[in-house]
Amino acid sequence: MFLERIFPYIRPFIKWFLHVFTRLCELQRICYGARSGASRTRQVERSLRLSKNSDIKRLVFELDEAAPFAEDRELLYFAPRAAHIVMRAKSIKSTVHPDFARLFGNCVTSIWGYQRLQHQVEELRAEKYDSEDLEHEQKLLQLWQLLMPETPLSARITKQWQDIGFQGDDPKTDFRGMGLLGLENLLYFASAYNDAAKHVLLHSMHPTLGYTYAIVGINLTSMAYKLLKSGAARTHFYNQAALHKQNFSSLEDFHKLYCYLFFEFDRYWLDSDPRDIMDFREIYQSFEITKLEALHNDNTLFKTNLIVENV
Repeated sequence: MFLERIFPYIRPFIKWFLHVFTRLCELQRICYGARSGASRTRQVERSLRLSKNSDIKRLVFELDEAAPFAEDRELLYFAPRAAHIVMRAKSIKSTVHPDFARLFGNCVTSIWGYQRLQHQVEELRAEKYDSEDLEHEQKLLQLWQLLMPETPLSARITKQWQDIGFQGDDPKTDFRGMGLLGLENLLYFASAYNDAAKHVLLHSMHPTLGYTYAIVGINLTSMAYKLLKSGAARTHFYNQAALHKQNFSSLEDFHKLYCYLFFEFDRYWLDSDPRDIMDFREIYQSFEITKLEALHNDNTLFKTNLIVENV
């Protein structure tokens, strides 16, 4: 705690000393010395945001403003632009340090790709489910067809929705908190990992260990959303981006994180041997804590290897 308070005051001296000793600026030391992924990207982000250089401060502000609305091609342009400005500001010569622009640029793409992902997810969460919107209705019906392919719906408003874990006769009321994001997550799980989704649904129907599949799914959307918004999920997404050819995470990657959480929560729930659904809050909070603790480790990457032995 004491070190955290005094660090801003001693940081300039530490930087000066290391620069004299290594002949490298802070960003170079990070790019050459830190492990690829979350470890390197976090340190680069911190260095950029703490920089006193006016050109770098302006760069960070401009990228923050542009990132939420950037198309893929625009996002990929952030890296060479940022590398050019930083190398000019820090007098880094490409002939002497040919790898710096690539290593630094990968971090830049990951950092502002994460910001764009936050914006994309927030837009979906803010969009309310509208039963008058044909596209929304089609997605809801598709969810039923993927999870219950052998059982047709008797009507649009029916108690059958409770069979897949909605609270009442009309699922639209259950999407209030997470908006369209809740439906998109459920639908992605059911379509991309159909066997796993039906496996989890079957568990949710257990006479004593069961739970409301769709409602729990929407709660897990809330968990994934909070991890992303708070920045805790940076560890996962920065490590994931380092494995991507383009070095940034997409909306599909957020859906995959959700699928991982749903599949793992189902296992955690059963392993916890709950007395009944009244234990949900305690087990849900315990599960969330385990994921937050995992994300404190810079090596954490949640993998969606959703292997189902028996459906």
